[in-house]
Amino acid sequence: MFLALDIGNTNITIGLFDMHNGKVLPGPLKVWRMSTIKEQTSDEYATMLMDMFFYCGFDAKKATSVGIASVVPSLNLIFEDLVRNYFGKEVFFVNHTNSGGIIFAVENPREVGADRIADAVAAYSMYGCGCIIVDFGTATTFDCIDEKGRYRGGAIAPGPVISAQSLNLKTAQLPQVEMKKPPKSIGTTTVECIQSGLYFGYVGLVKELIERMKNEMAVKRIIATGGLADLMLGEIKEIEVILPNLTLEGIRIIWEISANAIIK
Repeated sequence: MFLALDIGNTNITIGLFDMHNGKVLPGPLKVWRMSTIKEQTSDEYATMLMDMFFYCGFDAKKATSVGIASVVPSLNLIFEDLVRNYFGKEVFFVNHTNSGGIIFAVENPREVGADRIADAVAAYSMYGCGCIIVDFGTATTFDCIDEKGRYRGGAIAPGPVISAQSLNLKTAQLPQVEMKKPPKSIGTTTVECIQSGLYFGYVGLVKELIERMKNEMAVKRIIATGGLADLMLGEIKEIEVILPNLTLEGIRIIWEISANAIIK
């Protein structure tokens, strides 16, 4: 089995993939999520991970390879130790050099997050055309890959949850609110007003950036992923499909390309 980990600032998403004749099969057998806690040790993370394997009826010893896309550098060594000590393997990290051969048409490929690389590789592998990927995570990211498979860059904005937290922390009278679609744009309570600003404000942000990006490159597919994608889909008709496991699939694809290159 192949284990893919997407280490984000808020959550760590874990995908377990089946293998057949050395090839990782698309579509994870199981997806788990745990909170990102930077102070946690490799043993503490391992305990949670092994419990997930056990209670879902999987044998952790059958995980023969591990790929990670991490945007939390302080956790990289933690997970290297975890994989080495509990799986007896070395970690494959997705980065600008371990990128599945994607061509970077940006000034500094080192700056491109591993999750964004994985998303772009997976989207192009699936559709083979110009794509925009909108990832609704801790940050809302937009990634553009053109019809020739070149990573063109994109945009980054604070995610709705970060914005809600900032309002609560930086103002004396505004409460922390749940991110949800309000009944209408004109709120009649403070909570509704904040939800309107967050929700419809982000709808406008996403639509505007998509429109501008479509004017700058040929786009045939617009894809969403990330925890808040389902919430936003109804208002953003430009988004054609939600692929919740896009990053995990990208890790899988990049690892396979790298493994095949080593064999050859």
